[in-house]
Amino acid sequence: MIKTLQASIPQSKHKVQNTVLVFLGLVLITLVLLSASIGAYQISLKSVISILFNIVGLNLGEFTEAEANVLMGIRLTRILMGILIGGGLGLAGAALQGLFRNPLVEPGLIGVSSGGAFFAVVFIVFGASLTSITPLFSLIGLPLFAFLGGLLVTLLVYNISSYSGKTDISVLILAGVAINALMGALIGLVLFYADDAALRNFTFWSLGDLGGSNWSKLGIAAILILPALIFILRLFPQLNAMALGEREAYHMGVNIQYVKYVLFLASALIVGTAVSMSGTIGFVGLVVPHLIRLGFGADHRLVLPGSFLLGAILLSAADLLARNLVRPAELPIGIITALLGAPFFIYLIVNFKKVKY
Repeated sequence: MIKTLQASIPQSKHKVQNTVLVFLGLVLITLVLLSASIGAYQISLKSVISILFNIVGLNLGEFTEAEANVLMGIRLTRILMGILIGGGLGLAGAALQGLFRNPLVEPGLIGVSSGGAFFAVVFIVFGASLTSITPLFSLIGLPLFAFLGGLLVTLLVYNISSYSGKTDISVLILAGVAINALMGALIGLVLFYADDAALRNFTFWSLGDLGGSNWSKLGIAAILILPALIFILRLFPQLNAMALGEREAYHMGVNIQYVKYVLFLASALIVGTAVSMSGTIGFVGLVVPHLIRLGFGADHRLVLPGSFLLGAILLSAADLLARNLVRPAELPIGIITALLGAPFFIYLIVNFKKVKY
């Protein structure tokens, strides 16, 4: 049944969707080049392009060793991490909003981010004994703990808000608010036992930052996030069917419980990894999917990849501003996303009755 509906979609609509995705991709590439060029240490666009092509053995021009060291050693890892995390948060938000058929659902709002942050802080404060047991924990311990925290909180909030197989969105959001408050209190309790180094690291989690990115962290983030992204992107037919309602989707052959648990696992893995790598960055998963739906419709064939691209664009732009507004100092990137996202969230609440999904 789902394949029949997919086949009935006009080819002209597919062309429009592909055009939108190509446009967003070009915007992202342009922003990447600008981010690579602009900063406390300026690198010309010509040098940036020459350095990037030099990686694959093409000599397009001259550049200095200092420019190559800054771009490859510092700036490029930060840019790629921003694309991975921003795109992941945007896609996770789109998946959860599509699952619950509500524009106010967002990973941070329903407690996924705070759950990941709490478990991450637990690992920072008490994880030294685990890292001494096996060196592997020093690499994957933090994202693993953050993933478990995000997953447990997601399942907890879902179970609180569900009754007889149906989810009450109002209860879901209220439960998320309560869980966020609880996680904040537990983080404070854990930090009571922390040393000075852990307290300094907590600022990183509370405000969000991409400054700690490096090639090893980027590799770990890619290994954890990319499979989750692929699983979510493959579920666009099921999410389109579920937009009609869970009962209708069931009669169309959708395995509702399978879709829910895959989306919960994948979203928790994305958000948990993002929190472990960059701290708590809010509102990306709320603003981005809504903008895509508002501008281009609710077809998840476009909404999911479009949310990834626009999320990457938004976080990359926020990081560019954070690095340059007060340079040579830097603003925490979470401040930029909150300044953009909070007014938009208020707009969504005020106009909630006018939003149709």
